[in-house]
Amino acid sequence: MTTATQDKTSYREADGDWPSGGGQEGYRESHYGEEQYGGRGSQNGGKGGLLGDPERIATALGWFSVGLGLAQLASPRGVSRLIGVSESEENRKTMLAIGMREMASGVGILTQSQRAPWVWSRVAGDAMDLALLGRGLNSRNTNRNRLAAATAAVVGVTLLDYLTSQQLSRRSNGRASTQARQDSGIQVDKTITVARPPEEVYRFWRDFSNLPRFMAHLESVQVLDDRRSRWKANAPAGTTVEWDAEIVEDREGESIAWRSLQHADVHNWGSVRFSPAPGDRGTEVRVQLRYEPPGGTLGAIVAKLFGEEPGQQVAGDLRRFKQVLELGEVVHSDASVHRGMHPAQPSDRAPLAQQTQGGM
Repeated sequence: MTTATQDKTSYREADGDWPSGGGQEGYRESHYGEEQYGGRGSQNGGKGGLLGDPERIATALGWFSVGLGLAQLASPRGVSRLIGVSESEENRKTMLAIGMREMASGVGILTQSQRAPWVWSRVAGDAMDLALLGRGLNSRNTNRNRLAAATAAVVGVTLLDYLTSQQLSRRSNGRASTQARQDSGIQVDKTITVARPPEEVYRFWRDFSNLPRFMAHLESVQVLDDRRSRWKANAPAGTTVEWDAEIVEDREGESIAWRSLQHADVHNWGSVRFSPAPGDRGTEVRVQLRYEPPGGTLGAIVAKLFGEEPGQQVAGDLRRFKQVLELGEVVHSDASVHRGMHPAQPSDRAPLAQQTQGGM
């Protein structure tokens, strides 16, 4: 295992220099610095994008939202008939609500200097629209051909909204200062005590193939070399995100620190530290994480609406980590297995599961 000094040397040889200041503060500055977000040679800093100039596309989407919203507010039953759903009073009210949302998004896009959050609001609205259309397909009082055509149109608009939102977010990141970006990111700091020695706990975590065993949203980790790995995780609304990461600090039995590389779907950095717990109770594991959700603050709000609050995610991951190391498996309580109300039929292992899950 390399020492911290050897890690710095290998980083300098591979990328030109160790981040100024060393340690977490140093690699935070490098990660959020000009090189990654729009400096000379960056692919995120130019005017063009995958679909062209995102600002011009955002303007078109803004006018589209205003026009659609006006139509839905002026003739909710007419729009319902056009897309193939019944002209019921319930659908009329739903169409009016959607029209108000479209108007708000469109006005926000056309009038605010920071357009990315407003375009991301369209993405969230698209997801709700698709859910409503899917429900309509199961109804008898619909024109399935018209409804299918409307669904296909919304899917296409959703893709355009999503890609434009990503490009606007990257451009916004490129223009922001390093400190402003750090302040806008989401921070998580969680600690748990594991009844195993620090060396054992460190070795288990350092083998990244173990991480999906206890990180609920993590699909896979592919190790590329001694320092780099490729991550794939589940995201809100049934989507997935991927990124490449590199280890920037590796102290055997003590700590591991990482950062995402360029062009990540979710830019992040963090560290996990392993220290002897007081009273010879094992190892105190502390995870510190910062990441930038797609769409900034609005993206974080949307994630919470889908039940993806990051602090709760990490706390749950650490509880499962503790169970795997202490018990050899993740222990599920009756409440986690059965959804909704169910008879209280605790198993013989229930007290152990409750005790383990309450150790956070």
